[in-house]
Amino acid sequence: MEILMILTVGVLFTVATYMILSKSMLRVIIGVVILSHGAHLLFLTLSGLKQGAPPLLGEEASAYTDPLPQALILTAIVIGFGITAFMLVLAYRTYKAHKTDNLDELRGTEDE
Repeated sequence: MEILMILTVGVLFTVATYMILSKSMLRVIIGVVILSHGAHLLFLTLSGLKQGAPPLLGEEASAYTDPLPQALILTAIVIGFGITAFMLVLAYRTYKAHKTDNLDELRGTEDE
């Protein structure tokens, strides 16, 4: 199962890198979102895909799963959602001000 997850993470990183290197602001934002999801999957895979009972007091189980990686990924998802919302608002304001989504055209307007 780990091999499938690592291949999925590799595909997500490849797609995200391609999208981040494009000229459109919206594609860059989507690339950053895909990259963060790939990082979440990578961290979950590296922490180990174990099956077991939740670590509750009073439960007798042969194996327990560690809840810390899941909690860290949940926190990273919430932070990523906030950053994505900020980037979308920033892209919208940039589009309203410059009437373009192309990043190459925005570089020429720095002198104005």
